[in-house]
Amino acid sequence: MNQQVDIYTETMAKVYTDQGHWAKAVEIYQHLVQKEPQRQDLIDALEHARQKMEKQPDTRPEELVPLFREWIELLLQQEKLERLKKLRNKL
Repeated sequence: MNQQVDIYTETMAKVYTDQGHWAKAVEIYQHLVQKEPQRQDLIDALEHARQKMEKQPDTRPEELVPLFREWIELLLQQEKLERLKKLRNKL
C-alpha cells in the first residue's frame, strides 16, 4: 500500500482541518468516504471541508511577494523608530 494513503486517517483529516489546510483535509476525507460510504459523519466532515476550501481565497505566491516586502519594510521602520526613542530617552 502507498505510504501516503496509510496516513489517510480521520485523525490526520482533523489535524489538517484544525490547521486550515482544507484541500488536504478534503483529499483525506474523500479517501475515507470511499472506504466507508455509510459513515455520515465523514460525509458531513467532507462537505464542511469542501465549503471552507471554496471560501478560502486563492492566493498565489506572486501576490504574496509585495505583501512580504511591505511587511519587512514596516518591521524595519518600527526598529528604526524604537532606536530613535531609545536615543531620545538618553538625551
